[in-house]
Amino acid sequence: MARRRVGLWLVGAFGGVGTTITVGLAAMAKGLVDQVGLTTDLPAFRDLPLPDPGDFVVGGHEIRETSFDASAQEFRDASGVFDAEWLRACREELAAASARVRPAPRYGLSPTVAKLGDWRADDADGTAREAVDRIAADLDAFIQAEGIDHLIVLNVSSTEPPFRTGSPHESLAALEAVLDRPGDPVLPSSSLYALAAFRGGHTYLNFTPSLGGSFPAAHELAAKTGSLYGGKDGKTGETLMKTVLAPMFAHRNFKVMSWVGHNIFGNRDGVVLDDPHNKSSKVETKDKVITEILGYKPASVVSIEYVPDMGDWKTAWDHIHFKGFLGTKMALQFTWQGCDSLLAAPLGVDLARFADVEKQRGGKGLMLHLSCFFKGPEGDPENDFFKQFARLEAYAAAIKAGAK
Repeated sequence: MARRRVGLWLVGAFGGVGTTITVGLAAMAKGLVDQVGLTTDLPAFRDLPLPDPGDFVVGGHEIRETSFDASAQEFRDASGVFDAEWLRACREELAAASARVRPAPRYGLSPTVAKLGDWRADDADGTAREAVDRIAADLDAFIQAEGIDHLIVLNVSSTEPPFRTGSPHESLAALEAVLDRPGDPVLPSSSLYALAAFRGGHTYLNFTPSLGGSFPAAHELAAKTGSLYGGKDGKTGETLMKTVLAPMFAHRNFKVMSWVGHNIFGNRDGVVLDDPHNKSSKVETKDKVITEILGYKPASVVSIEYVPDMGDWKTAWDHIHFKGFLGTKMALQFTWQGCDSLLAAPLGVDLARFADVEKQRGGKGLMLHLSCFFKGPEGDPENDFFKQFARLEAYAAAIKAGAK
């Protein structure tokens, strides 16, 4: 019996996360590395009908004209990750994936992100509808050329500034009426991919804090075509720690008076987040989880600073000042150091694998059981990591119980 072919279309393909996903899938498919770091490799999930690493076919959109091999080598030189033997062994797979990456529309890109791009399509930037049409055509061509059974569009592109939605975004009819409007973008870039995915009935996963498909008109389209979706903003490092530690303070009835977190890192994501407008999207999702878990808002500071020499290595220092019994004031401090893309990429693979399981089950709409992977889980006010993870375990147990 032929294996399912799962298309993984990466928005921002040649970035750190997209490159790490592609290298990781190729290396795992060849048996060069194990699956440490993948939630889907835990005993609770191994018996699900998960796609194997070799079942994925990678393609994508990108604004920079390069390749996975060149990006991986740049990443290796700057951050000291990836074994050189893996890259040599996977050269053909990386070249094949690079050939499936298309130039991204320029429409809706923020000025800071647009400056990073040097790969332009032949057509003009045009309107939102023209951009969505072009993305949808690329997706269709990929499906036909590769014989894809299930297409997953995974947004791992640079963080956009907050985008203010309004009446045109409240219904599909209202949105359709403005898609041909010239002038200021009616949608940010991330939302174009959501619309193109939903139009074709494909799955859309938003690993960024950008708007993506998080507005009523997009939800209406997804419901109409039966698309799966989930997001947003992958929970990989400091915020993961916040959603682990904050429940402890709540359950012990400690009063958190202040929570201060300072983050430094390099890479292109750091360049983008050095722009205050783009940074504000990330700060919002990193900050609000504490309030949502504790039920009140302590004094808080979240800083993100670009330090070029850090490369993809990120360091976060957190200071939590809290009050205990008899009003005694105490503090907890921690330091988190991790390679940003190496923390994010396995979650992207996990999300794609779980999404394919749900697709095989005939699922449609928002995948709430994936909330534990996101800082700002769409449609879910719960941010306690343990409660979120218990929901994922219950989901897997229900599938296995139903299969018996």
